[in-house]
Amino acid sequence: MKTKTFYSCQKCGYQSAKWLGKCPDCNSWNTLVEEVIAAGGKGAADTGVASAPISIKDVSGEAEDRFSCGIPEFDRVLGGGLVSGSLILIGGDPGIGKSTLMLQATDHIAQKRGKVLYVSGEESARQTRMRGERLRVGARDLFILAENSLERILIHVEKMSPKVIVVDSIQTVFTSSLESAPGTVSQVRESAGRLMMLAKQSGIPVFLVGHVTKDGSIAGPRVLEHMVDTVLYFEGDTGHPFRILRAIKNRYGSTNEIGVFEMGEAGLREVSNPSELFLSERPLGVSGSVVAATIEGSRPLLVELQALVTTSSYGVPRRTTIGFDHNRLALLVAVLEKKVGLTMAGQDIFLNVVGGVRLSEPAADLGIVSAVASSHLDRSIAPRTMVIGEVGLAGEVRAVTQPEIRVREAAKLGYTRCIIPSGSMKHVRAEGVELVGVASVEQTLENLFDNP
Repeated sequence: MKTKTFYSCQKCGYQSAKWLGKCPDCNSWNTLVEEVIAAGGKGAADTGVASAPISIKDVSGEAEDRFSCGIPEFDRVLGGGLVSGSLILIGGDPGIGKSTLMLQATDHIAQKRGKVLYVSGEESARQTRMRGERLRVGARDLFILAENSLERILIHVEKMSPKVIVVDSIQTVFTSSLESAPGTVSQVRESAGRLMMLAKQSGIPVFLVGHVTKDGSIAGPRVLEHMVDTVLYFEGDTGHPFRILRAIKNRYGSTNEIGVFEMGEAGLREVSNPSELFLSERPLGVSGSVVAATIEGSRPLLVELQALVTTSSYGVPRRTTIGFDHNRLALLVAVLEKKVGLTMAGQDIFLNVVGGVRLSEPAADLGIVSAVASSHLDRSIAPRTMVIGEVGLAGEVRAVTQPEIRVREAAKLGYTRCIIPSGSMKHVRAEGVELVGVASVEQTLENLFDNP
C-alpha cells in the first residue's frame, strides 16, 4: 500500500507538502512535523454501515437518558447529569485537578452503575492506585488500564462493556494506522474520531482529558473541540484552593455553566454556596472594596472587587488587573476622568477579583467603577451594599440581564441595599432590600458616598 508524507503544524493543524520553518497559518516557528498516512485506508468516519436520510418528523423524540456522576456540582456543569453516548473533553493547566475529578467521579459511578474503565496513558496502574488511596477511591468495579494503543483499548472495551470510559489523556493515545508520533495532530484527530464513533454506536459516555498549551487552549487540532459534545475547562489560581469547572460548549445543557470546588488533601470538595465562601474574608470599613453580582451560566455569584489607587512613581502609570480585562479597566477609568471629573492620570491602579474568579460580563462595570472611585477618594462603601450595572462611554448606566436573580442572591446573604440600573428597576421585586435605581456613574457615586 502506498504511503503519503506531509508536514502538519502541531499548533493549528495546517498541512504542507514540504517542511516550512514558519507556519503560514498561525505564524508559529518550528511547529511543522512530518507525518505519514497510508493512502486508501479507512478513516474514522468510515464505519462500513450504509446510512439513509430520514425525515426529521420520523426521528425519535425521546428525552436523553441521563444519570448522576455522584458529584452535584459536576452534574450541574454537565447540564443535569451524564448523557449516554456523549463525548466530553476536559482541559486545564497541569496539576489543576482534572485527573482527581475524574477519579472521584468514576468512583461514584462505579459504586452505583457498575463497571467503569479508566485508561491511564501517563501513569502506571500502581501510580493511579496510590493516588486513589489518597482520594479514598476504591470501588470494586473501577478498573484501571495503563495503555496507549487505541486498538488494544477498544479490545478491552469490547470485552468489558463498561458503563463509562475515561481516557487520560487523549494526547498520549496512538493508533497503529498512522505512523506519526502520539500527540501529533493526526493521531489526536484519528483517536478522538474513533472514540467518538464508539460512544455514539455503543451508548457509552466517554471522557477525554486533554493537555493545554502555554496560552491555555487545548493542545491538538481545533476540530477536537468541534467533534466532542461537551468541552469543560478547569480554571483556578495556584495561589488559591478554589477551582472553577466551566462549560465552554455543551450540546445537552447551558454553556458558561460553572461548578465551584475547593482543593484539599483528600481531593476536590464541592462548594455549594460559592458566594458566601468568596465573601467570608472581606474586610469591612476599608476603601476600595465593593461587592458585585455576576451570572455564571444559570448561577448568580457574588464576588468582592478590590481596587487600589496610588500615586505613581514612574512616568507611565500602571494599570494592573487580576481576573478582569485590562482594556476594559482603562475604558472605565477614562469614563471616571471625563464624566465625573476624578483625575487619575498620574495614578497607578490595581484591580483584583477576589478568589481567583474571572469576570467577563459587562454587569460588573459599575462595581469596578465604584471600587476605583472608593480607593481614589479613600472613602469606604457601606458593607451591606451590592452594585451591578453596565457602564457606557457617555457615563450612563445600562440595564443588565436577570437583575432579580442577582438581587435575590444578595438578599439571601444579608445585603440590605442594592445599587442597580434604573432600566432594571421594573424587573425586580425584592422584600427586605432597598433598591436604588441609578442612570449615570455620577449618580451612583452620589448614592454610595453621600449616604451613611
